Amino acid sequence: MANIRNQRWSLKGKTALVTGGSRGIGRATVEELAEFGARVHTCCRSQEDLDKCLKEWEEMGFEVSGSVCDVQSKEQRKKLMETVSSLFNGTLNILVNNAGRTLSSLKSTVEVTEEEISSVMSTNFEASLHFSQLAYPLLKASGNGSIVFISSVSGLMALPFSTPYAASKAAINQMTKNLACEWAKDNIRTNAVAPWIIKTRFVESSNDDPMHVKGMEQILSVTPLKRAGEPHEVSSMVAFLCLPAASYITGQLFVIDGGHTVKAYPISDL
Repeated sequence: MANIRNQRWSLKGKTALVTGGSRGIGRATVEELAEFGARVHTCCRSQEDLDKCLKEWEEMGFEVSGSVCDVQSKEQRKKLMETVSSLFNGTLNILVNNAGRTLSSLKSTVEVTEEEISSVMSTNFEASLHFSQLAYPLLKASGNGSIVFISSVSGLMALPFSTPYAASKAAINQMTKNLACEWAKDNIRTNAVAPWIIKTRFVESSNDDPMHVKGMEQILSVTPLKRAGEPHEVSSMVAFLCLPAASYITGQLFVIDGGHTVKAYPISDL
């Protein structure tokens, strides 16, 4: 059993880059991968937030480093990958494209500005694609690469006030499939996870807005598990997809939603 655990359920000796790793799902993913033994590099926009996280991770015994990076900037993305290449000697086993954004307020499609559309698409889709392109030679050099994209249930079904965000996540879903086929010859796997409502700082920061609170109550009332998810309930799937145990899984989208997308009738009717 020890050999099975070491061979299939360990990331010891592996290297990883997680974008947007200072909070929420990104932070949980950094900690999950590090717990499995990986050396992890992450990024966020705030030096203060990064320093705080790095100190806490060091106290936890994790081997984590970090850089400040605004993923909307093409030049900063290139600089980050240069740092990763130098740090990990030209190879990389794992890339988790987590950094993303949504609209700052609820808006109908006709109210969304060109700037907001550009910002959402740049952060969510363009950055994920560009990071994958930049990481490709490093992942190939490792001989065993894994990319995980953080998508969303919004990319699978129509939800109100989410058109640009939903479109960016739907694009990620298709990119996952394309890259899985295109890069399989290089032993690079690509998968995506699609969370539903997760208890992140962004979600909880809106609890002072009565409209937001009412909306959350309505959404969770039609979710079979009747609750929001925790960041670690997403990061555990991300980590699994990076493990040797998942080495035959590629091109797939895993929905983490408390049963929301499979419910076809009122729960009270059961």
